[in-house]
Amino acid sequence: MDMQIYRVGSRPSMEGPDEWFTGRVRIDPLFNPTEPARTSAALVTFEPGARSAWHTHPLGQHLIVTAGVGWTQCWGGPKKEIRAGDVVFCNCGKKHWHGATDATGMSHIAVQEALDGSVVEWLEKVSDEQYLSPVVAD
Repeated sequence: MDMQIYRVGSRPSMEGPDEWFTGRVRIDPLFNPTEPARTSAALVTFEPGARSAWHTHPLGQHLIVTAGVGWTQCWGGPKKEIRAGDVVFCNCGKKHWHGATDATGMSHIAVQEALDGSVVEWLEKVSDEQYLSPVVAD
């Protein structure tokens, strides 16, 4: 096979599981790895107030913000605002979270690679205090 076209609507959306997310989140898978590749991607849409739990990626993660305004934070660092058109890279194994602001929705394409079959390790939920902490400007 030389080329694969994944048609819009050919893969079902799923609701973000409560153990991984706070609030309403929709995940639309875009592609899974095809050997020998190990990269996968999904379009993730967060309603206002929704966010991921803290988590890590063994080989890092790129987020391409496609719509809205959101927040992201690495453990021990400041919370940052992200907007449509921004690309965020979180390095290998770095604990972080991302999601919508408390007033606006946000969508991003999440791209990550698998290591030994795993793309993510989910950790504890982001507390309301952490989520509502002040944004630090660049």
